[in-house]
Amino acid sequence: MTDDAPAPPSAAPPGWRAVLPDLAPWRTSADFRRLWLAGLITNFGSFLTLVALPVQMKTLTGSVVAVGAIGAVELVPMIVFGLYGGALADALDKRALIVRTEAGQALLCAGLLVNALLPRPAVWPLYAVAALSSALGAIQRPALDSLVPRIVPHEHLPAAASLNSLRWTVGGVAGPALAGVVVAYAGLGWAYAVDLLTFAVSVALVLGLAASPAAHEAAKPSLRSIAEGARYAWSRKELLGTYAVDLAAMFFAMPLALLPFLADELDAEWSLGLMYAALPAGALLVTLTSGWTSRVHRHGRMVVLAAACWGLAMVAAGAVHDVWLVLLCLVLGGGFDMVSGIFRAAMWNQTIPDELRGRLAGIELLSYSAGPQLGQVRAGGMAAWTSVRTSIWAGGAICVGAVGLLALCLPKLMTYDVRTNEHAVRLRDRRDSGAVAGAGSS
Repeated sequence: MTDDAPAPPSAAPPGWRAVLPDLAPWRTSADFRRLWLAGLITNFGSFLTLVALPVQMKTLTGSVVAVGAIGAVELVPMIVFGLYGGALADALDKRALIVRTEAGQALLCAGLLVNALLPRPAVWPLYAVAALSSALGAIQRPALDSLVPRIVPHEHLPAAASLNSLRWTVGGVAGPALAGVVVAYAGLGWAYAVDLLTFAVSVALVLGLAASPAAHEAAKPSLRSIAEGARYAWSRKELLGTYAVDLAAMFFAMPLALLPFLADELDAEWSLGLMYAALPAGALLVTLTSGWTSRVHRHGRMVVLAAACWGLAMVAAGAVHDVWLVLLCLVLGGGFDMVSGIFRAAMWNQTIPDELRGRLAGIELLSYSAGPQLGQVRAGGMAAWTSVRTSIWAGGAICVGAVGLLALCLPKLMTYDVRTNEHAVRLRDRRDSGAVAGAGSS
Protein backbone atom coordinates (compact mmCIF):
# COMPACT_ATOMS: atom_id res chain seq x y z
CA MET A 1 0.00 0.00 0.00
CA THR A 2 3.00 2.30 0.34
CA ASP A 3 3.90 4.39 -2.68
CA ASP A 4 7.30 5.52 -3.93
CA ALA A 5 6.49 9.23 -3.81
CA PRO A 6 8.42 11.40 -1.32
CA ALA A 7 7.11 11.22 2.22
CA PRO A 8 5.17 14.23 3.53
CA PRO A 9 6.84 16.60 6.00
CA SER A 10 5.43 14.75 9.00
CA ALA A 11 7.14 11.47 8.10
CA ALA A 12 9.70 10.13 10.56
CA PRO A 13 13.40 9.83 9.61
CA PRO A 14 14.54 6.73 7.68
CA GLY A 15 15.71 3.63 9.52
CA TRP A 16 14.34 2.02 12.65
CA ARG A 17 12.99 5.36 13.91
CA ALA A 18 10.62 5.42 10.93
CA VAL A 19 8.19 3.13 12.75
CA LEU A 20 8.04 5.23 15.92
CA PRO A 21 5.16 7.69 16.44
CA ASP A 22 5.65 11.09 14.80
CA LEU A 23 5.78 13.63 17.65
CA ALA A 24 5.55 16.75 15.45
CA PRO A 25 2.03 17.73 16.69
CA TRP A 26 3.18 17.42 20.30
CA ARG A 27 6.25 19.59 19.68
CA THR A 28 4.51 22.32 17.69
CA SER A 29 1.23 22.85 19.58
CA ALA A 30 0.86 23.54 23.30
CA ASP A 31 -2.92 23.21 23.02
CA PHE A 32 -2.52 19.78 21.43
CA ARG A 33 -0.31 18.70 24.34
CA ARG A 34 -2.86 19.90 26.89
CA LEU A 35 -5.77 18.26 25.04
CA TRP A 36 -3.78 15.03 24.66
CA LEU A 37 -2.99 14.83 28.37
CA ALA A 38 -6.58 15.60 29.36
CA GLY A 39 -7.80 12.86 27.05
CA LEU A 40 -5.26 10.36 28.36
CA ILE A 41 -6.33 10.92 31.96
CA THR A 42 -10.08 10.85 31.37
CA ASN A 43 -9.83 7.82 29.06
CA PHE A 44 -8.03 5.90 31.78
CA GLY A 45 -10.92 6.48 34.18
CA SER A 46 -13.60 5.90 31.56
CA PHE A 47 -12.23 2.46 30.79
CA LEU A 48 -12.55 1.59 34.47
CA THR A 49 -16.25 2.34 34.20
CA LEU A 50 -16.46 0.53 30.85
CA VAL A 51 -15.58 -2.67 32.70
CA ALA A 52 -17.39 -1.93 35.96
CA LEU A 53 -20.78 -1.07 34.43
CA PRO A 54 -21.45 -4.35 32.55
CA VAL A 55 -19.98 -6.35 35.44
CA GLN A 56 -22.37 -4.63 37.84
CA MET A 57 -25.28 -5.22 35.46
CA LYS A 58 -24.34 -8.90 35.16
CA THR A 59 -24.11 -9.20 38.95
CA LEU A 60 -27.50 -7.55 39.50
CA THR A 61 -29.41 -9.34 36.70
CA GLY A 62 -27.43 -12.37 35.49
CA SER A 63 -28.83 -11.65 32.01
CA VAL A 64 -26.87 -11.38 28.77
CA VAL A 65 -29.79 -9.45 27.27
CA ALA A 66 -29.73 -6.93 30.12
CA VAL A 67 -26.01 -6.32 29.57
CA GLY A 68 -26.50 -5.95 25.83
CA ALA A 69 -29.37 -3.51 26.46
CA ILE A 70 -26.85 -0.98 27.80
CA GLY A 71 -25.96 -0.36 24.17
CA ALA A 72 -29.63 0.06 23.29
CA VAL A 73 -30.27 2.81 25.84
CA GLU A 74 -27.13 4.64 24.68
CA LEU A 75 -28.09 4.55 21.03
CA VAL A 76 -30.90 7.11 20.71
CA PRO A 77 -29.12 9.85 22.73
CA MET A 78 -26.00 9.21 20.69
CA ILE A 79 -27.82 9.64 17.38
CA VAL A 80 -29.85 12.70 18.39
CA PHE A 81 -27.17 14.55 20.33
CA GLY A 82 -24.34 13.49 18.04
CA LEU A 83 -25.95 15.26 15.10
CA TYR A 84 -26.95 18.27 17.20
CA GLY A 85 -23.56 18.31 18.91
CA GLY A 86 -21.93 18.60 15.51
CA ALA A 87 -24.02 21.68 14.75
CA LEU A 88 -23.15 23.14 18.17
CA ALA A 89 -19.44 22.54 17.57
CA ASP A 90 -19.59 24.59 14.38
CA ALA A 91 -21.64 27.40 15.93
CA LEU A 92 -20.17 27.77 19.46
CA ASP A 93 -16.79 28.06 21.13
CA LYS A 94 -15.34 24.55 21.08
CA ARG A 95 -13.35 24.98 24.29
CA ALA A 96 -16.41 26.03 26.29
CA LEU A 97 -18.40 23.10 24.92
CA ILE A 98 -15.67 20.63 25.90
CA VAL A 99 -15.35 22.02 29.44
CA ARG A 100 -19.10 21.91 30.16
CA THR A 101 -19.64 18.40 28.85
CA GLU A 102 -16.60 17.08 30.73
CA ALA A 103 -17.96 18.53 33.97
CA GLY A 104 -21.33 16.92 33.23
CA GLN A 105 -19.68 13.54 32.79
CA ALA A 106 -18.06 13.95 36.21
CA LEU A 107 -21.47 14.47 37.83
CA LEU A 108 -22.84 11.33 36.16
CA CYS A 109 -19.88 9.32 37.41
CA ALA A 110 -20.62 10.59 40.92
CA GLY A 111 -24.14 9.19 40.50
CA LEU A 112 -22.77 5.73 39.66
CA LEU A 113 -20.54 5.92 42.73
CA VAL A 114 -23.44 6.79 45.03
CA ASN A 115 -25.57 3.96 43.60
CA ALA A 116 -22.73 1.42 43.99
CA LEU A 117 -22.33 2.35 47.67
CA LEU A 118 -26.00 1.69 48.48
CA PRO A 119 -26.80 -1.50 50.42
CA ARG A 120 -28.91 -2.67 47.48
CA PRO A 121 -27.82 -0.90 44.25
CA ALA A 122 -30.61 -0.32 41.73
CA VAL A 123 -30.52 -1.32 38.07
CA TRP A 124 -32.30 1.70 36.60
CA PRO A 125 -29.54 4.23 37.47
CA LEU A 126 -27.12 2.20 35.37
CA TYR A 127 -29.33 2.61 32.33
CA ALA A 128 -30.08 6.27 33.13
CA VAL A 129 -26.42 7.20 33.50
CA ALA A 130 -25.50 5.23 30.37
CA ALA A 131 -28.08 7.21 28.36
CA LEU A 132 -27.11 10.62 29.76
CA SER A 133 -23.40 9.90 29.44
CA SER A 134 -23.97 8.90 25.83
CA ALA A 135 -25.73 12.23 25.19
CA LEU A 136 -22.91 14.29 26.74
CA GLY A 137 -20.25 12.28 24.93
CA ALA A 138 -22.08 12.77 21.65
CA ILE A 139 -22.19 16.53 22.19
CA GLN A 140 -18.53 16.69 23.18
CA ARG A 141 -16.90 14.45 20.58
CA PRO A 142 -17.57 16.65 17.49
CA ALA A 143 -16.03 19.62 19.32
CA LEU A 144 -12.94 17.58 20.20
CA ASP A 145 -12.54 16.20 16.68
CA SER A 146 -13.07 19.52 14.93
CA LEU A 147 -10.68 21.33 17.28
CA VAL A 148 -7.64 19.23 16.31
CA PRO A 149 -7.31 20.59 12.72
CA ARG A 150 -7.33 24.11 14.17
CA ILE A 151 -4.44 23.55 16.55
CA VAL A 152 -2.29 21.20 14.40
CA PRO A 153 -0.71 22.06 11.01
CA HIS A 154 -2.32 20.34 8.02
CA GLU A 155 0.72 18.22 7.18
CA HIS A 156 0.86 16.88 10.76
CA LEU A 157 -2.78 15.74 10.95
CA PRO A 158 -2.08 12.03 10.22
CA ALA A 159 0.53 12.11 12.99
CA ALA A 160 -2.01 13.79 15.30
CA ALA A 161 -4.50 11.01 14.56
CA SER A 162 -1.88 8.42 15.52
CA LEU A 163 -0.97 10.25 18.73
CA ASN A 164 -4.63 10.61 19.70
CA SER A 165 -5.03 6.90 19.09
CA LEU A 166 -1.98 6.24 21.26
CA ARG A 167 -3.55 8.30 24.04
CA TRP A 168 -6.73 6.26 23.84
CA THR A 169 -4.96 2.92 23.78
CA VAL A 170 -2.70 3.67 26.76
CA GLY A 171 -5.80 4.31 28.87
CA GLY A 172 -7.53 1.39 27.20
CA VAL A 173 -4.81 -1.06 28.21
CA ALA A 174 -4.16 0.23 31.72
CA GLY A 175 -7.81 1.00 32.59
CA PRO A 176 -9.42 -2.42 31.91
CA ALA A 177 -6.43 -4.35 33.24
CA LEU A 178 -6.57 -2.40 36.50
CA ALA A 179 -10.38 -2.51 36.55
CA GLY A 180 -10.40 -6.29 36.58
CA VAL A 181 -8.28 -6.21 39.75
CA VAL A 182 -10.10 -3.25 41.35
CA VAL A 183 -13.58 -4.68 40.77
CA ALA A 184 -12.58 -8.16 41.97
CA TYR A 185 -10.68 -7.11 45.10
CA ALA A 186 -11.73 -3.56 46.03
CA GLY A 187 -15.27 -3.32 44.65
CA LEU A 188 -17.18 -1.39 42.02
CA GLY A 189 -17.21 1.78 44.12
CA TRP A 190 -13.46 2.19 43.81
CA ALA A 191 -13.62 1.93 40.02
CA TYR A 192 -16.24 4.69 39.86
CA ALA A 193 -14.32 6.81 42.40
CA VAL A 194 -11.12 6.73 40.35
CA ASP A 195 -13.09 7.64 37.22
CA LEU A 196 -14.57 10.63 39.04
CA LEU A 197 -11.09 11.80 40.03
CA THR A 198 -9.82 11.58 36.45
CA PHE A 199 -12.71 13.73 35.23
CA ALA A 200 -11.81 16.43 37.78
CA VAL A 201 -8.18 16.49 36.57
CA SER A 202 -9.28 16.56 32.92
CA VAL A 203 -11.57 19.57 33.51
CA ALA A 204 -8.66 21.45 35.07
CA LEU A 205 -6.51 20.78 32.00
CA VAL A 206 -9.04 21.74 29.33
CA LEU A 207 -9.76 25.00 31.15
CA GLY A 208 -6.27 26.05 30.00
CA LEU A 209 -7.03 25.65 26.29
CA ALA A 210 -7.18 28.77 24.15
CA ALA A 211 -10.64 29.90 23.07
CA SER A 212 -11.81 28.43 19.76
CA PRO A 213 -14.78 30.49 18.50
CA ALA A 214 -16.97 29.53 15.58
CA ALA A 215 -15.79 30.17 12.03
CA HIS A 216 -17.33 33.20 10.33
CA GLU A 217 -18.89 30.92 7.70
CA ALA A 218 -20.47 28.56 10.25
CA ALA A 219 -24.24 28.21 10.28
CA LYS A 220 -26.38 28.54 13.40
CA PRO A 221 -27.35 25.20 14.98
CA SER A 222 -30.61 24.08 13.39
CA LEU A 223 -32.15 21.22 11.46
CA ARG A 224 -31.24 23.09 8.28
CA SER A 225 -27.56 23.26 9.24
CA ILE A 226 -27.56 19.55 10.16
CA ALA A 227 -29.14 18.77 6.79
CA GLU A 228 -26.45 20.86 5.07
CA GLY A 229 -23.77 18.72 6.69
CA ALA A 230 -25.59 15.53 5.67
CA ARG A 231 -25.83 16.72 2.05
CA TYR A 232 -22.11 17.42 2.00
CA ALA A 233 -21.34 13.98 3.42
CA TRP A 234 -23.62 12.34 0.83
CA SER A 235 -21.78 14.16 -1.95
CA ARG A 236 -18.45 12.71 -0.74
CA LYS A 237 -18.67 8.98 -1.55
CA GLU A 238 -15.21 8.28 -0.15
CA LEU A 239 -16.33 9.71 3.20
CA LEU A 240 -19.54 7.70 3.05
CA GLY A 241 -17.38 4.65 2.52
CA THR A 242 -15.42 5.25 5.73
CA TYR A 243 -18.65 5.63 7.71
CA ALA A 244 -20.27 2.54 6.20
CA VAL A 245 -17.22 0.28 6.56
CA ASP A 246 -16.72 1.18 10.21
CA LEU A 247 -20.44 0.85 10.97
CA ALA A 248 -20.50 -2.63 9.44
CA ALA A 249 -17.36 -3.73 11.31
CA MET A 250 -18.63 -2.54 14.68
CA PHE A 251 -22.24 -3.69 14.28
CA PHE A 252 -21.44 -7.21 13.18
CA ALA A 253 -18.20 -7.96 15.01
CA MET A 254 -17.93 -5.94 18.27
CA PRO A 255 -17.82 -8.53 21.11
CA LEU A 256 -17.61 -6.33 24.24
CA ALA A 257 -21.05 -7.20 25.66
CA LEU A 258 -20.21 -10.91 25.53
CA LEU A 259 -16.80 -10.87 27.17
CA PRO A 260 -18.06 -11.50 30.76
CA PHE A 261 -19.95 -14.55 29.49
CA LEU A 262 -17.09 -15.74 27.28
CA ALA A 263 -14.76 -15.66 30.28
CA ASP A 264 -17.26 -17.82 32.19
CA GLU A 265 -17.53 -20.32 29.31
CA LEU A 266 -13.75 -20.66 29.19
CA ASP A 267 -13.71 -21.21 32.97
CA ALA A 268 -11.36 -18.23 33.20
CA GLU A 269 -13.18 -15.50 35.11
CA TRP A 270 -9.76 -14.10 36.01
CA SER A 271 -9.22 -13.22 32.32
CA LEU A 272 -12.08 -10.71 32.00
CA GLY A 273 -9.91 -7.65 32.66
CA LEU A 274 -7.33 -8.98 30.20
CA MET A 275 -10.03 -9.50 27.57
CA TYR A 276 -11.17 -5.90 27.88
CA ALA A 277 -7.55 -4.77 27.76
CA ALA A 278 -6.64 -6.97 24.77
CA LEU A 279 -8.41 -4.84 22.14
CA PRO A 280 -6.72 -1.57 23.20
CA ALA A 281 -3.44 -3.47 23.70
CA GLY A 282 -3.47 -4.39 20.01
CA ALA A 283 -4.29 -0.81 19.17
CA LEU A 284 -1.40 0.34 21.38
CA LEU A 285 1.07 -1.85 19.48
CA VAL A 286 -0.04 -0.21 16.24
CA THR A 287 0.18 3.35 17.56
CA LEU A 288 3.62 2.75 19.08
CA THR A 289 4.84 1.75 15.60
CA SER A 290 2.71 4.21 13.62
CA GLY A 291 5.49 6.15 11.89
CA TRP A 292 4.81 4.18 8.71
CA THR A 293 1.30 5.64 8.42
CA SER A 294 2.67 8.99 7.26
CA ARG A 295 4.08 7.31 4.16
CA VAL A 296 0.80 5.69 3.07
CA HIS A 297 -1.33 7.75 0.70
CA ARG A 298 -4.15 5.42 -0.37
CA HIS A 299 -6.04 5.67 2.89
CA GLY A 300 -9.31 4.19 1.64
CA ARG A 301 -7.73 0.85 0.76
CA MET A 302 -6.17 0.61 4.19
CA VAL A 303 -9.54 1.29 5.86
CA VAL A 304 -11.15 -1.58 3.93
CA LEU A 305 -8.29 -4.04 4.41
CA ALA A 306 -8.01 -3.38 8.15
CA ALA A 307 -11.78 -3.70 8.70
CA ALA A 308 -11.83 -7.06 6.91
CA CYS A 309 -8.92 -8.32 9.03
CA TRP A 310 -10.77 -7.15 12.17
CA GLY A 311 -13.67 -9.40 11.16
CA LEU A 312 -11.35 -12.36 10.59
CA ALA A 313 -9.81 -11.86 14.03
CA MET A 314 -13.28 -12.02 15.61
CA VAL A 315 -14.05 -15.22 13.67
CA ALA A 316 -10.98 -16.78 15.23
CA ALA A 317 -11.78 -15.41 18.72
CA GLY A 318 -15.17 -17.11 18.65
CA ALA A 319 -13.85 -20.39 17.24
CA VAL A 320 -10.84 -21.16 19.46
CA HIS A 321 -11.21 -22.75 22.90
CA ASP A 322 -8.00 -21.71 24.63
CA VAL A 323 -8.23 -18.48 26.62
CA TRP A 324 -4.73 -17.37 25.58
CA LEU A 325 -5.58 -17.82 21.91
CA VAL A 326 -8.75 -15.81 22.47
CA LEU A 327 -6.67 -13.03 24.01
CA LEU A 328 -4.27 -13.15 21.05
CA CYS A 329 -7.17 -12.85 18.59
CA LEU A 330 -8.53 -9.87 20.50
CA VAL A 331 -5.11 -8.20 20.44
CA LEU A 332 -4.89 -8.71 16.66
CA GLY A 333 -8.42 -7.39 16.23
CA GLY A 334 -7.62 -4.28 18.24
CA GLY A 335 -4.57 -3.64 16.07
CA PHE A 336 -6.50 -3.91 12.82
CA ASP A 337 -9.27 -1.68 14.18
CA MET A 338 -6.69 0.96 15.06
CA VAL A 339 -5.17 0.86 11.56
CA SER A 340 -8.62 1.50 10.14
CA GLY A 341 -9.23 4.31 12.64
CA ILE A 342 -5.96 6.11 11.89
CA PHE A 343 -6.66 6.29 8.17
CA ARG A 344 -10.33 7.19 8.63
CA ALA A 345 -9.30 10.13 10.83
CA ALA A 346 -6.66 11.21 8.31
CA MET A 347 -9.24 11.27 5.51
CA TRP A 348 -11.69 13.26 7.61
CA ASN A 349 -9.18 15.80 8.96
CA GLN A 350 -7.42 16.43 5.65
CA THR A 351 -10.48 16.91 3.41
CA ILE A 352 -13.36 18.49 5.38
CA PRO A 353 -13.66 22.34 5.42
CA ASP A 354 -13.40 24.05 8.81
CA GLU A 355 -16.94 25.46 8.70
CA LEU A 356 -18.40 21.95 8.29
CA ARG A 357 -16.09 19.95 10.57
CA GLY A 358 -18.36 19.89 13.60
CA ARG A 359 -21.39 18.63 11.69
CA LEU A 360 -19.34 16.05 9.82
CA ALA A 361 -17.78 14.98 13.12
CA GLY A 362 -21.31 14.41 14.40
CA ILE A 363 -21.98 12.09 11.46
CA GLU A 364 -18.62 10.38 12.04
CA LEU A 365 -19.65 9.84 15.65
CA LEU A 366 -22.60 7.77 14.49
CA SER A 367 -20.34 5.50 12.47
CA TYR A 368 -17.65 4.83 15.05
CA SER A 369 -19.79 5.05 18.21
CA ALA A 370 -23.32 4.01 17.27
CA GLY A 371 -21.87 0.93 15.58
CA PRO A 372 -20.45 -0.54 18.81
CA GLN A 373 -23.65 0.28 20.71
CA LEU A 374 -25.79 -1.42 18.09
CA GLY A 375 -23.23 -4.19 18.05
CA GLN A 376 -23.80 -4.84 21.75
CA VAL A 377 -27.51 -5.27 21.10
CA ARG A 378 -26.80 -7.53 18.12
CA ALA A 379 -24.28 -9.59 20.07
CA GLY A 380 -26.53 -10.02 23.11
CA GLY A 381 -29.61 -10.91 21.06
CA MET A 382 -27.78 -13.36 18.81
CA ALA A 383 -26.08 -14.99 21.83
CA ALA A 384 -29.47 -15.50 23.50
CA TRP A 385 -30.81 -17.04 20.27
CA THR A 386 -27.77 -19.22 19.52
CA SER A 387 -24.75 -19.13 21.86
CA VAL A 388 -22.03 -16.76 23.01
CA ARG A 389 -19.39 -18.33 20.75
CA THR A 390 -21.63 -18.42 17.70
CA SER A 391 -22.54 -14.78 18.15
CA ILE A 392 -18.83 -13.85 18.09
CA TRP A 393 -17.56 -15.93 15.17
CA ALA A 394 -20.66 -15.53 12.99
CA GLY A 395 -20.62 -11.77 13.51
CA GLY A 396 -17.00 -11.67 12.38
CA ALA A 397 -17.81 -13.67 9.25
CA ILE A 398 -20.71 -11.40 8.35
CA CYS A 399 -18.43 -8.40 8.90
CA VAL A 400 -15.92 -9.68 6.33
CA GLY A 401 -18.65 -10.18 3.74
CA ALA A 402 -20.23 -6.77 4.39
CA VAL A 403 -16.90 -4.94 4.11
CA GLY A 404 -16.08 -6.71 0.83
CA LEU A 405 -19.47 -5.76 -0.59
CA LEU A 406 -19.03 -2.12 0.42
CA ALA A 407 -15.61 -2.02 -1.24
CA LEU A 408 -17.19 -3.18 -4.50
CA CYS A 409 -20.03 -0.65 -4.27
CA LEU A 410 -17.87 2.37 -3.36
CA PRO A 411 -14.98 2.58 -5.86
CA LYS A 412 -14.10 6.15 -4.80
CA LEU A 413 -13.10 4.82 -1.40
CA MET A 414 -10.70 2.35 -2.98
CA THR A 415 -9.15 4.94 -5.32
CA TYR A 416 -8.75 7.71 -2.72
CA ASP A 417 -5.22 9.19 -2.72
CA VAL A 418 -4.45 12.09 -0.37
CA ARG A 419 -1.90 13.53 -2.85
CA THR A 420 -4.43 13.96 -5.65
CA ASN A 421 -7.89 14.02 -4.05
CA GLU A 422 -9.49 17.36 -4.98
CA HIS A 423 -10.81 18.04 -1.48
CA ALA A 424 -7.48 17.29 0.18
CA VAL A 425 -5.63 19.48 -2.33
CA ARG A 426 -8.11 22.35 -1.86
CA LEU A 427 -7.88 22.24 1.92
CA ARG A 428 -4.09 21.99 1.84
CA ASP A 429 -3.89 25.03 -0.45
CA ARG A 430 -6.26 26.96 1.81
CA ARG A 431 -4.15 26.23 4.88
CA ASP A 432 -0.95 27.14 3.02
CA SER A 433 -2.38 30.42 1.77
CA GLY A 434 -3.62 31.25 5.28
CA ALA A 435 -0.15 30.59 6.71
CA VAL A 436 1.44 32.81 4.06
CA ALA A 437 -1.07 35.60 4.72
CA GLY A 438 -0.44 35.34 8.46
CA ALA A 439 3.32 35.55 7.95
CA GLY A 440 2.93 38.58 5.69
CA SER A 441 0.73 40.46 8.16
CA SER A 442 3.21 39.85 10.96
